[in-house]
Amino acid sequence: MPEYARALVWFRRDLRNYDHAALYHALKQAREVVCAFVFDRDILDALPDPADRRVEFIHASVGELQQALQAQGGGLVVGHGAARDEIVRLAAEFQVDAVFFNHDDDPAAQARDAAVDAALQERNIAVHHYKDAVVFEREEVLTLGKTPFSVFTPYKNAWLKTLTPFFLRAYPVDAHVERLMPMSTPLPALADMGFAQTNLRELKLPTGMTGGAQLFEDFLQRIERYQEARDFPAVKGVSYLSVHLRFGTVSIRQLAAAAYQHGGRGAQTWLSELIWRDFYHQILWHRPDVAAGHAFKRQFDDLPWPNPPGHFDAWCEARTGYPLVDAAMRQLNQTGYMHNRLRMVVASFLTKDLLVDWRLGERYFADKLIDFDLAANSGGWQWAASVGCDAQPWFRIFNPVTQSERFDPQGRFIRRYLPELARVPDKFVHAPWLLPDAEQKRLGCVIGQDYPAPIVDHAVQRGRALAFFKAAVTGLESITVPADKE
Repeated sequence: MPEYARALVWFRRDLRNYDHAALYHALKQAREVVCAFVFDRDILDALPDPADRRVEFIHASVGELQQALQAQGGGLVVGHGAARDEIVRLAAEFQVDAVFFNHDDDPAAQARDAAVDAALQERNIAVHHYKDAVVFEREEVLTLGKTPFSVFTPYKNAWLKTLTPFFLRAYPVDAHVERLMPMSTPLPALADMGFAQTNLRELKLPTGMTGGAQLFEDFLQRIERYQEARDFPAVKGVSYLSVHLRFGTVSIRQLAAAAYQHGGRGAQTWLSELIWRDFYHQILWHRPDVAAGHAFKRQFDDLPWPNPPGHFDAWCEARTGYPLVDAAMRQLNQTGYMHNRLRMVVASFLTKDLLVDWRLGERYFADKLIDFDLAANSGGWQWAASVGCDAQPWFRIFNPVTQSERFDPQGRFIRRYLPELARVPDKFVHAPWLLPDAEQKRLGCVIGQDYPAPIVDHAVQRGRALAFFKAAVTGLESITVPADKE
């Protein structure tokens, strides 16, 4: 017999009606289940731009979720306010005995959930929460000494050893949908919440569960080539599922199971990327201070970053004079997305070439990325800046020109976002300042006029970066710094 007469399921970063841990457990444990989503003002009010693609993506995905639940005989109550208040109010309004939701390891979400939990407990309403966004979380994959891993490869090996088919099994929500209550409220318009439509539709990024399924099916046709194609931004090589993973319009179990069962180099490499995601989430859980701008390696917390005036703004505005960096930043500014290889390139350039504090870049990505995930964003930036767990060694510095020559050899990606370089020959498109002056004029691309001159000299800045880190890190003066081979 069900334990509860009525329960409420609180949807957050899990906008789907299938393979959903909290929804499944609520349906199993209650005779009636109300579903709810809250556009949380505590989150929305902190967003700097009313034209935020994430809000539009969520809005469309919530609308699809509501329709999907209605098709199952249920519905979705949509609130708009501070979630910590709205959920307690809805629980009282619908006279539920329990509230079910899935974990969110963001420290701000943890604080919100603790406040909701306490308020519900005061009203004798039970609270149940579950793992759903990752395959393994928190304390599930630890070292032999029962401590969290701080290096990826040993974590990955332990992750794979822990994995059994049980952890990839989908929650059979469909078997219990007769317990869904047909309770719905209208979806508020974007404008009514203070937001505006963006260019999301023009970008042809499909939203909701149907969008996630469409992209996943397309990627499965290409997954065998993932290992070879994933580093080339002009090639359709990656899955493009990051935003769907972020908002739970796809199931991580479904994706990991497909990769694990497929086999082959491409699928195994993609599975490693999904494991990286779990790794960064367990880092955030064990070290929530990294979310507050602290370096994982605390000895790097107070590095005296030079932050030369104007350099950060030039990076944000794609005015560095390095084509691959500028094209990547235009991609981010125009679409809210950046190819993963380019995220590493531009982060290395900001921190190692421009000597700008990594926290500034991390925050810029947090504001701009449609797939922004706190755990992965913090982990990636600290990796690039050599201050985090499993970090890129401080003496390894990406060369933006050789990265460009290697991963965009014909300049296809560069020209897509920097049309001012359209006529520059392949030989010079990675470093157009090397073009003879007469050729610049003939091609209509005068450096310093039609396209910026390089803001810094990479070779000079590499030396400065090495000196900066060497001076900041005690005990490493005797290290032999390898030559720049990139």
